[in-house]
Amino acid sequence: MKEGRRRLDLWLWFARFARTRSLAARLVTDGHVRLNGKRAEAPARGVAVGDVVTVAAPHGTASVRVLDLGERRGPAPEARRLYEDLLGSGEGGSLESL
Repeated sequence: MKEGRRRLDLWLWFARFARTRSLAARLVTDGHVRLNGKRAEAPARGVAVGDVVTVAAPHGTASVRVLDLGERRGPAPEARRLYEDLLGSGEGGSLESL
């Protein structure tokens, strides 16, 4: 992976959009994730600061701007610092009930 980028599935897991990394990868392969408005087809796709990630799941949709790539999967307050919620849902965009 190029410097300044992180695998999409790993970032989704770090940001707590999925409970496991394999579920994050499945979100991507099942077509539920868009990166900058285009359907992301591979979990290994690189995400960078400033990108817009949209996750559409049966129980909700989150659209966020990537603010940081993260170094680990930390607690929820740490995860919320990785993105800016563009929909203003107040929940921080997380869909971790997946």
